[in-house]
Amino acid sequence: MKALRQRPPHFPGDHTHAEWRDHTLPYVIVAALIVLVITLMVWVADPAPPKTITISAGPRDSSFLITANQYRKILARNGIRLNVLESDGSVQNLHRLLDPKQHVDIALVQGGVADGLDISSLMSLGSVAYIPVVVFYRGTGVTQLSQLEGKRIAIGREGSGTRMLALKLLEVNGIGPGGDTVLVPSDGLQAATQLVAGEVDAAILNGDSATRDLMLRLLKVPGISVINFEEASAYTRLFPYLDQIDLPPGVLDLKYRIPPETVHLISPTVELVARTNLHPAISDLLIEAAQEVHGMPGLLQHAGEFPNPTAREYQISEDAQRYYKTGKSFLYRTLPFWLASIGDRTLVLLLPVAVLLFPAMRLIPALYRWRVRSRIYRYYGSLIAIERDALAHSTDEERKLLVAKLDQIEASLNRLRMPLAYADAFYVLREHVGFVRSRLAAAERQGSTP
Repeated sequence: MKALRQRPPHFPGDHTHAEWRDHTLPYVIVAALIVLVITLMVWVADPAPPKTITISAGPRDSSFLITANQYRKILARNGIRLNVLESDGSVQNLHRLLDPKQHVDIALVQGGVADGLDISSLMSLGSVAYIPVVVFYRGTGVTQLSQLEGKRIAIGREGSGTRMLALKLLEVNGIGPGGDTVLVPSDGLQAATQLVAGEVDAAILNGDSATRDLMLRLLKVPGISVINFEEASAYTRLFPYLDQIDLPPGVLDLKYRIPPETVHLISPTVELVARTNLHPAISDLLIEAAQEVHGMPGLLQHAGEFPNPTAREYQISEDAQRYYKTGKSFLYRTLPFWLASIGDRTLVLLLPVAVLLFPAMRLIPALYRWRVRSRIYRYYGSLIAIERDALAHSTDEERKLLVAKLDQIEASLNRLRMPLAYADAFYVLREHVGFVRSRLAAAERQGSTP
């Protein structure tokens, strides 16, 4: 006869630990799911800010390069490394931003250099400075750029923002390449030297080339004058990226009252332009750095005038708009940058987490019910196994082994702690234990009958 299989009963032995697991396991599972989802959302949907970013600045010793190096020192306070790249100026900066192969995140870009380019992938963090257009000429009486037709004009080196802007301004005044006017590719000190030496009749200076010292030196030279843009308002209408600014009398030299009267100038602005995937936390740090660098009063601006979110050629980023309206959040004002970044991203996710939390809380009772019922079902598994073995085996020794297993099950049930809500299922189980015991007793009586 086939030997009886030694099948261990499928029920818990330590009821204290089992009860503890029934109560805690649903909470542990739900908590783990919530933590997992939050982690995925934080690091995938809203990743941590990068530790290193790159800015395309300007030529060596230019104001753009000096500004970028100031940004680098400020960002380093918060553990962010800023790589500063030299460039030929705004035109190259813009092309670097638009080229995905160039790993450039932000750049200083002069207004007016984006004509004909698709800049939808870029955004502005705000305007940070004026770079006025100042036109010096030999002689007196010139009030319009159109009066320079047929003369020699220094308009800036090839590829520079100064040259691009100068060509646009001359074009609306009827002056273009190929005519009687000679357009000389020089700027800055070189253009000023050529003007004083008589090698050119006019010089269009812009940005770094129009420094206070250079303007003062030129205005002290006999026979050198500056054009007063009386049509400045018209220029700002024709070119939305231009602003009208004034040099008040004596602003260059109060002692000698230079200039002797107000000079109206037109000026593009420098914008801090970034790719649209710039992290919001980095955007805040850059604007904060710009406020520290450009917020002071100067020759052409009042205190607090820059940076500002005035929209010109580029759309202002939503993060920049939020920063200009409300400033730094409470977390960034009170906590270290890295810790505030984690806290800020977690707060942003509170709403989706709350939406996830309510269904998760409803899941806890279901998990608890499943845990309690699974304990009862394990007893039923053991009962079914005993009943099947009773039908398959009929010797006294085999029946005694089955009865011993049944006694073990009943002893375990006597120690089992069951919630009152499941008392009905518990007592039904005890009845079924009695039923299996009666089946074993009936089988034993039948086996003892001749």
